Amino acid sequence: MKDGPDISRIATLIADPGRANMLAALMSGKALTAGELAGEAGIQGQTASGHLTRLEEGGLITRERQGRHHYFRLADGDVAEVLEALMGLAAKKGQLRTRTGPRDAELRQARVCYNHLAGEMGVALYDGLMARGVIAAQGDEVVLTAAGRAEMADLGIDLSTKSRSPECKSCLDWSARRMHLAGRLGRSILDHAFAQGWAKRPEGTRVVRFTGLGAPAFREAFKL
Repeated sequence: MKDGPDISRIATLIADPGRANMLAALMSGKALTAGELAGEAGIQGQTASGHLTRLEEGGLITRERQGRHHYFRLADGDVAEVLEALMGLAAKKGQLRTRTGPRDAELRQARVCYNHLAGEMGVALYDGLMARGVIAAQGDEVVLTAAGRAEMADLGIDLSTKSRSPECKSCLDWSARRMHLAGRLGRSILDHAFAQGWAKRPEGTRVVRFTGLGAPAFREAFKL
């Protein structure tokens, strides 16, 4: 018997097209019902129920109960990171879905990756913060510098809340094939953009849509 983690079990869970579509839908960071996930996967409710049970038993999703209703979400940021990396690999190898319209262009421009900003705007944010020394590479990790911490505080971005997630983390962007910013800082910046009214999320999509005034305001605030 071989020692160590068994990646085949996780890979098998993700490999099924129906389960893969449901996991991709949960990359929005929202909790969705079995019916909503069945619709995303294009499968019957009973089939979706079986898939969700397997994903839950495999530790990839969690179930939240509110009265008679059950909602599902990704188990944690580690799962989201693996899914985003697989999306990046699929894009790099040419395994792409057919692009059907402007919504796909919007996804490439700006979208939610679990709980932080991805797409071209996310990459621009990461590059800009790195170039100005707000964040810095430290070995294989990304850290918030002292100057960067002061700048975030001036913008009203509070990172004092304790969390299991790292303060800063780089995440491979599947569409741009470059890094964007994850971790508590990435999440807080996206929350700040929503709170300031610079951007909003249309219902039922991962798109982050910046307003006409919001896009330049976001770029000015973070000196992009």
